[in-house]
Amino acid sequence: MRKGQFAPFERVSKDGAESAIQVYDGPRPNNPHTECAMQTLYPQIKPYARHDLAVEAPHVLYVDESGSPEGLPVVFIHGGPGAGCDAQSRCYFDPNLYRIITFDQRGCGRSTPHASLENNTTWHLVEDLERIREHLGIDKWVLFGGSWGSTLALAYAQAHPERVHGLILRGIFLCRPQEIEWFYQEGASRLFPDYWQDYIAPIPPEERGDLVRAFHKRLTGNDQIAQMHAAKAWSTWEGRTATLRPNPLVVDRFSEPQRALSIARIECHYFMNNAFLEPDQLIRDLPKIAHLPAVIVHGRYDVICPLDNAWALHQAWPNSELKVIRDAGHAASEPGITDALVRAADQMARRLLDLPLEEA
Repeated sequence: MRKGQFAPFERVSKDGAESAIQVYDGPRPNNPHTECAMQTLYPQIKPYARHDLAVEAPHVLYVDESGSPEGLPVVFIHGGPGAGCDAQSRCYFDPNLYRIITFDQRGCGRSTPHASLENNTTWHLVEDLERIREHLGIDKWVLFGGSWGSTLALAYAQAHPERVHGLILRGIFLCRPQEIEWFYQEGASRLFPDYWQDYIAPIPPEERGDLVRAFHKRLTGNDQIAQMHAAKAWSTWEGRTATLRPNPLVVDRFSEPQRALSIARIECHYFMNNAFLEPDQLIRDLPKIAHLPAVIVHGRYDVICPLDNAWALHQAWPNSELKVIRDAGHAASEPGITDALVRAADQMARRLLDLPLEEA
């Protein structure tokens, strides 16, 4: 197990009773009663198998497997939609315990065609997960998803609860209209007015009353220069606001042209269509997965997906555990969030495999 600085959690009490909400209180190495070693990512590993899986035309999905072929299956569900996976996506899991599945969703990463919106909806992606599971001969698996990945994990679990061992979710996004309004129209703009000006720059003032619609017009238009200008503005806004403190590496990743195009086009397409979900569908259908164990990790200062998203999910899901990371924003790379995710994956594997639990 990798160890670094100290990462204590304090458990929140409600009416004198212990609740399933934990708050990360930052390093306190001088307090022997609360300290425990902070977890970092596992070392990078290479896949032992790669697959090009054809689904509905024109899409072909990139899928890979790493870790232990006989381990507990876990699928990493990336965000966006449109962000794709990278080498670090495998590093939240003990490769000796897990059979790690990563894949790029339709239109992004190494899946083809790039940035395609054709046959690209939430329910296509849910069925893609089923195709991957069946193709790999997996009976049940753990779902691990952050941001949009939490949305898709919930949608899949509610459609196929019998195929899920448990869920580890980060940066909860329920795709409700108020969440899209907050980040893309009015709300987060008041916290980052300087970054906001760069975000809205491609849109003339007379179209700013509905920014998602205005961006969609440009991202789906035939003017490739205008399309890329809009894509970089959209995606860079997300990268700049993803972390509590400025992180140029995160911003650079979001503003890389090809990634920016897939993120902006696919996200805007989904948000124009309310992510192809009915109002409050993911909360409404929680009884379908109420029996499943779930760990929810959320940054206290998450501006992209505010904490009340995770709070609403946890309140409606008694079997879930909510870990609030005080010194963190949205990104999985925030140290406290990385610690909580690695810890959650380790503990879930040990429980499901009936191995001794390590000290939390």
